[in-house]
Amino acid sequence: MDEALAREQAALAAIRAGGPAVVAFSAGVDSTYLLALAHEALGDGCTALTADSPSLARAGLAAAQGFCAARGIRHLVVPTDEFTRADYRANDGRRCFHCKSALLDAVEGALRAGSVAAPGAAVLLGVIADDLTDWRPGMQAAAQRGARFPLADAGMTKAMVRERSRARNLAGWDRPAEPCLSSRVPYGEPVDERGVRMIEAAEAVLHRHGFAACRARHHRVGAGPDGAPRGYLCRIEVPPADIGRVAAIAPALAAEIRACGYASVAVDLAGLESGGFNRLLAAAERTP
Repeated sequence: MDEALAREQAALAAIRAGGPAVVAFSAGVDSTYLLALAHEALGDGCTALTADSPSLARAGLAAAQGFCAARGIRHLVVPTDEFTRADYRANDGRRCFHCKSALLDAVEGALRAGSVAAPGAAVLLGVIADDLTDWRPGMQAAAQRGARFPLADAGMTKAMVRERSRARNLAGWDRPAEPCLSSRVPYGEPVDERGVRMIEAAEAVLHRHGFAACRARHHRVGAGPDGAPRGYLCRIEVPPADIGRVAAIAPALAAEIRACGYASVAVDLAGLESGGFNRLLAAAERTP
């Protein structure tokens, strides 16, 4: 048995031993794989719960609904209120902590309401071993509330999750990482619903032009006397190999992205860096 399969079996055993569970399901690669394992291990004792938040792209919500419908998995879509929380909107580097707190509030509400088949069900999150080396305050919030991370506990990496997802014929096993839309806003700049809708629209433009792996980073430009931004810059990140393709259609692409509400558009010549704002935050915290 190869290592990835052995670790999968360990994760399955842990899920089965833990009894009925609610899986936080965003339709990303990791949560899709975790949900597939939980459904195999627990059957009707497994419930998928998707947080319906402005930071979740509508395409992601549709994918979550489609996956659960196709496999007959009980699926709850529950609104979360993080955008009403001042700590979340302030985006001070612990945004994910407040987001996961809102998610766990929603899960606990569903449990109290009897929307989940088994009261007291465990909460499972698709945290993987790779996440343990990144800045993830959301993991802290989830752990404090008793959530479990069976993939990380089994030592499963992103490469292993993709390998086993492919072996299981899970759609999207090779999909690029798609963190929440709020992650496109630099720490220290406020997050709001208008901004995430602009980000979603800009990334939809990039997807239509064939850029599957991309980010539309959302930056405030200047400020008026009242402190309101004078406009917004969209900083495009794509893999270095795709920058030439962006340049080839730059005028048309810029026009489409400006139509999403941006005053200007730029391309980051360093290329796509998933979690780039986390790196900058970590560097700032190390600076005396």
